[in-house]
Amino acid sequence: MKKTDVGIVVFMYGVCVWFLLMNRSLPADAQIYPKFIIAVLGGLTTLYLIKMLISAKKEGVTNGFSELFKGFLPRQFFPILGLAIGYLAALYLIGFYPASIIFMILLLWFMNIKPLTIGITTVAIMLLVFVTFNVVLKVSLLKGLVFDLLF
Repeated sequence: MKKTDVGIVVFMYGVCVWFLLMNRSLPADAQIYPKFIIAVLGGLTTLYLIKMLISAKKEGVTNGFSELFKGFLPRQFFPILGLAIGYLAALYLIGFYPASIIFMILLLWFMNIKPLTIGITTVAIMLLVFVTFNVVLKVSLLKGLVFDLLF
């Protein structure tokens, strides 16, 4: 077990609690799926914690900080970080669907994916998200500031 793994487990439990608190603001019917995902995430984190404890008992605890940034590629990290920050800004300005489509296309293009695969992947995931949230759960996603001002 590595000491850095403890931070991962604490972070993941924090994500679960944060999403659980955010989930309370949804309508009761729309809370079922997010609660399921939160339970799965919490369960997987608990399994990882158990694995860590077993590993610590068998092999001991190592530092792990020397390996933390081994293989770090700034040429990949910083453009993706910029895309993620741009995506968050675009979510606010133009809404979920346009921002997600642009983000997916740019991200997949940056990863040198073929254009046909980019198109198929983007359409498939957007359809899946639309059906899941708008049709099944009847939850509207972010419309964006621009559309609120125009309509």
